[in-house]
Amino acid sequence: MTAETSQTLDRGLRVLKLLADTDHGLTVTELSNKLGVNRTVVYRLLATLEQHALIRRDLGGRARVGLGVLRLGRQVHPLVREAALPALRSLAEDIGATAHLTLVDGAEALAVAVVEPTWTDYHVAYRTGFRHPLDRGAAGRAILAARQGALEDGGFTLTHGELEAGASGAAAPLVGITGLEGSVGVVMLADSVPERVGPRVVDAAREVADALR
Repeated sequence: MTAETSQTLDRGLRVLKLLADTDHGLTVTELSNKLGVNRTVVYRLLATLEQHALIRRDLGGRARVGLGVLRLGRQVHPLVREAALPALRSLAEDIGATAHLTLVDGAEALAVAVVEPTWTDYHVAYRTGFRHPLDRGAAGRAILAARQGALEDGGFTLTHGELEAGASGAAAPLVGITGLEGSVGVVMLADSVPERVGPRVVDAAREVADALR
């Protein structure tokens, strides 16, 4: 901790991170041990976080992440979208295909930003808010591959016809962003993805990741 930072805020944020990493919640004693502070401090932190609905306590006294975190989370997508748009525009215009940023939302892939090329006669219509299973389509498969440490050579994933007949996709995961799983990709009406597209998608994913750090 430096002189410019708040120890109390730091502890509160650490509490939220610890609770976010468990499915069954944590007791005051468990939090006290993990934080290295006494139980009185933990009680005060939990009371404050509970007032803001950021945590909740069940009948057994275990603390869990509260619904207030979801309300904060809804504001993340517009910020992420704004940061990603320049790289997506460049990718769409360069490749001549619809570019998208996709994030994990539960067990699904959710398109949070989409940019269509301006100069093509036709392109795939792919809308913000589109959802699909993580194990279908290049966007979701790239995320899963990164999660499992099983990315293909080159760092991108290619698919054909998994989400839309006649459409091919290429996607690369966002790398090095704590707490955010996603990918950048393109979708095009083609039997296969041209060779130069995969590396270009990897570059765009790196640009988006850099913008989000």
